[in-house]
Amino acid sequence: MGGSARARWVAVGLGVLGVLCAALGVVMILLMPSLMKQEVLKNVRIDPSSLSFAMWKEIPVPFYLSVYFFEVVNPDEILKGEKPVVRERGPYVYREYRHKANITFNDNDTVSFVEHRSLHFQPDRSRGSESDYIVLPNILVLGGSVMMEDKSAGLKLMMTLGLATMGQRAFMNRTVGEVLWGYDDPLLNFINKYFPDMFPVKGKFGLFVGMNNSDSGVFTVFTGVQNFSRIHLVDKWNGLSKINYWHSEQCNMINGTSGQMWAPFMTTQSSLEFFSPEACRSMKLTYHNSGVFEGIPIYRFTAPKTLFANGSVYPPNEGFCPCLESGIQNVSTCRMGAPLFLSHPHFYNADPVLSEAVLGLNPDPKEHSLFLDIHPVTGIPMNCSVKLQLSLFIKSVKGIGQTGKIEPVVLPLLWFEQSGAMGGKPLNTFYTQLVLMPQVLHYAQYVLLGLGGLLLLVPIIYQLRSQGPKDTTSPPNLVAWSDQPPGPYTPLLEDSLSGQSVSATA
Repeated sequence: MGGSARARWVAVGLGVLGVLCAALGVVMILLMPSLMKQEVLKNVRIDPSSLSFAMWKEIPVPFYLSVYFFEVVNPDEILKGEKPVVRERGPYVYREYRHKANITFNDNDTVSFVEHRSLHFQPDRSRGSESDYIVLPNILVLGGSVMMEDKSAGLKLMMTLGLATMGQRAFMNRTVGEVLWGYDDPLLNFINKYFPDMFPVKGKFGLFVGMNNSDSGVFTVFTGVQNFSRIHLVDKWNGLSKINYWHSEQCNMINGTSGQMWAPFMTTQSSLEFFSPEACRSMKLTYHNSGVFEGIPIYRFTAPKTLFANGSVYPPNEGFCPCLESGIQNVSTCRMGAPLFLSHPHFYNADPVLSEAVLGLNPDPKEHSLFLDIHPVTGIPMNCSVKLQLSLFIKSVKGIGQTGKIEPVVLPLLWFEQSGAMGGKPLNTFYTQLVLMPQVLHYAQYVLLGLGGLLLLVPIIYQLRSQGPKDTTSPPNLVAWSDQPPGPYTPLLEDSLSGQSVSATA
């Protein structure tokens, strides 16, 4: 085979390869979005075969609970009617471990489970130890006094005498460990002994006594295997499709997810809704901005100002009332009637009257706002920081001497942050499978299309070059002239053609 033929076959082969590459690129452009969507749905649904199932079952991300106390600096002055002064103490940091158990897949495309939680103190991350003493309001005394305000004078007198007999005062000095995880209280022991049905709390009393080595109840959520549109949404909590703490149907609704994963393919119009048993309600966060976390694109969601707004500012929240100033939520109905309030730390995003009533508070959006960073394609959290504050409403109650002359005030007890960020092997696996590979395939389809176009040019160029340029000027037809009979001018013509200049008459 000659060189020309070989070149022609090479050009044809490259042309065929170009057609195949271009066709594959076009097919990928047309089918890739659908294929990628199916791959994402396959890997984010709650199914043992999905890529995220192990992550859902036992969260590999290190979570930390950081607690900050508001130590009361002037308890005696508060009893005399002066403004409270507090000093922030902490953080006291705990490593939080979570894993799901009793996982049961149901016939209606749901799965039921309980999530066990354990907390372990981290001295190296903390500013202090669990043995630190802190002066705080005595919740049983001051909270109980507010609850007794409308009772008869006789009952109030009995309470005053009982508290005095047991040495109970308006403020207490206890260790961090006791305040959080419980202590034996003579008042609580007395109530449980003689009035066993009055309080559901048995044994020790502590603010977080039910959070360690415990669970948040039985969740039943949709898996998304049969019906993608309801993926991760809560169907029931403890067998209930709605709660009954509040005064409106809307406020009692169990909306959103269990707070760990959300539906994929989010947009900037999406919201982040979840049900929190600890807050006794559903919460909704809104889109704030787009960003990047460790090379992974994220949407940041934050709390709107209406989250803890009172009913006069945001009418849909009327069901959470009775309310005080806007920016704090009364959670007494799900906390045994105790006058406890939930808000952002330092009363951030609340009515300024609240922070001005207590010296030592400094609301700061950078320090006290909460956020969740979500990968919008999969709905999986990458980084989160949820910050909430617990406060106690205290006041002087006529007939109960331990309350002195306390002016009505919402006094912060503590605020806490639950934070976690994906890292290490889980982050690498997530980045490779759900970010890097889709990006590679996305660019590959256009590379194939471009490469196919370039290869198609090879046979075209070869064909044009093989034909060569066409010469529009033809040489004299000497054969035709030589057939003419010789004449007197023939020698001259022959001499002219041979380049000799000879005269015909010479």
